Amino acid sequence: MEMLTIGAFAKACRLSPKALRLYDELALLRPARVDPETGYRYYAVGQLEQARLVAWLRRIGMPLARIRQVCAMTPESAAREIRAYWGRVEAETAARRDLAEFLVDHLAAQSPRKDSLMLELRFSALSDTGLVRPVNQDTAHAGARVLAVADGFGRGGAPASAAAVEALRFLDGEPLPAGSVLNLLEDAIQGAVQAVRDAAPAAEDGTTLTAMVWTGSRLALVHIGDSRAYLLRDGGLFLITHDHTVVQSMIDEGRLTPEEAAGHPQRALLLRALTAGATASVPDLRLHDARPGDRYLLCSDGLSAVVPSDEIRRTLASAPGPDEAVRALVGAANDSGGPDNVSCVVADVVDGAETGSR
Repeated sequence: MEMLTIGAFAKACRLSPKALRLYDELALLRPARVDPETGYRYYAVGQLEQARLVAWLRRIGMPLARIRQVCAMTPESAAREIRAYWGRVEAETAARRDLAEFLVDHLAAQSPRKDSLMLELRFSALSDTGLVRPVNQDTAHAGARVLAVADGFGRGGAPASAAAVEALRFLDGEPLPAGSVLNLLEDAIQGAVQAVRDAAPAAEDGTTLTAMVWTGSRLALVHIGDSRAYLLRDGGLFLITHDHTVVQSMIDEGRLTPEEAAGHPQRALLLRALTAGATASVPDLRLHDARPGDRYLLCSDGLSAVVPSDEIRRTLASAPGPDEAVRALVGAANDSGGPDNVSCVVADVVDGAETGSR
């Protein structure tokens, strides 16, 4: 068996001798022979392929523990695992990108806007138990500045969702300049987390939260879980949140197609939510510039899981106002069997010159 010194092997596989010694200690890449007198390491030429794989995986940032698992797999299984890993990296990068964009928009919002158009919201909220569940664990709220939907789960789901929304409602009563909305949101989110812990201390209880805070020209979005926010603009319906579920992560990683996900037994299993033990569950944040004619929908999965998006779009587009829209959407969910609680908040962005605010 042809042997290479550690120096020659390191040069051939593009791993440093220091890295090779570390991987030996971690049992990730053992030398083929160690001189009993000098302790000098020798490697077989046949180990180069595995060493190069380790080097490549390190270059994409894969942790050593996971590299050890990949190296023990068949090539086909290793390829699937690498694809899944990279899907998660891209999802995490997207989340950081969204936060960076939020910060850019937040800082840009501190400069005076060139336009003088005054915008207002007209809004309505409706929550319904549905046709199957014995109690309603959803909470929906629509106010002058705060729009929110929370979907509780576990035995303490109802108080958890109510507490999360209540923690944001104080923002309804004070001016919210766009330049300071980030700090206000940070305080409100921390308040919501603590309120949920106080209301539902059991680890299995918690709630989703999707909320929008109106600054007068922009809507700041706060989102965690699988409740959703949509924007109807120029006749098109756009999903502006990303589900924090096991199934959505599998779609992101290429393990499932959206069609397969619809019937997956774990489609409602959450990866992120507000719970007593969710110390690392940080909501997504985003700023949206509002335009006259925009219509926003916030809803629990009691709507989005049973009513196709095309029907949601048609219903939103045809309803003359928010009151009619929320009633029609809840009715559509119940017409589809009403298997879950369903909550909807609809808000229209209108020119402030128009009379009325509802």
